[in-house]
Amino acid sequence: MPLRILFTGGTGKAGRHVLPWLFSQGYDILNFDLKPFAHPDIPTLIGDVADSGQVFNAMTCHFRTSALKQGGPPGPVDAVVHFAAIPRILIAPDNETFRVNVMGTYNVLEAAMKLGIRKVVIASSETTYGVCFAEGDRDFHHFPLEEEYDVDPMDSYGLSKVINEKTARAFAARFKADIYALRIGNVIEPHEYARFRNFVQNPSLRKRNAWSYIDARDLAQLVHLCLQKDGLGFQVFNAANDTITADQPTAEFLAQWCPGVPLTRPLLGNEAPLSNRKAREVLGFKEQHDWRNELRAVPPTRS
Repeated sequence: MPLRILFTGGTGKAGRHVLPWLFSQGYDILNFDLKPFAHPDIPTLIGDVADSGQVFNAMTCHFRTSALKQGGPPGPVDAVVHFAAIPRILIAPDNETFRVNVMGTYNVLEAAMKLGIRKVVIASSETTYGVCFAEGDRDFHHFPLEEEYDVDPMDSYGLSKVINEKTARAFAARFKADIYALRIGNVIEPHEYARFRNFVQNPSLRKRNAWSYIDARDLAQLVHLCLQKDGLGFQVFNAANDTITADQPTAEFLAQWCPGVPLTRPLLGNEAPLSNRKAREVLGFKEQHDWRNELRAVPPTRS
């Protein structure tokens, strides 16, 4: 029997690529979202993660009417992937962004733990590093950005993600569960690689993203690796591709664009400032979609 996965927020920018990829790996998936996802084999249950009762029901329901043939109610799902959130600032008022993101994650984790589900993957964010949605031109404390960094966002979205990581840590400790938080970088869909020409020509555009990114399909691979890796308790992983979005070696580039920001270790070659070293070493992540290769496949636009 394939693993039954509840995926919250699968209709969003990342989810619409992650869901089909996970399905191709053999998972049975129920999407739980405010809006449906148009996929013939992945049903959507319309619901709100900010409502704890709806979350509980989503984890304990049939995925499709054909399951009624089994003659009894389903047990809880095998694992949960939680991506549902207000995805950035300035979509909803700050207090609503904080409420939905924090309470939504609490509801998901509480329901999963009390139902005996011991594997949850949650979406954290690069915004926890404090520059993405900062007021003014703020520098990072140091490079590379790794999981032990002193995260200090000043915005409601980044703050909600810091709180969610702390919530996940608490539930993992209490219930002896595996809860992995992915600090997801700037998500790039396949059709968006033409933008990288402008990124390279105008480096200041990418400072808030630490000149890093995650291909949506490589993010799917990371989620899969998290679902397959057991026994780590609470963990944070940067979800980023391997290389900097610049045409200079990383150390040279950062010396020019972030003078005075220290390095905590040597940055060799084109290593991304938002480092995925832990994901590579612990989970075995291997990127499949380097932006340089993807960009070569995109014809230049004519002026």
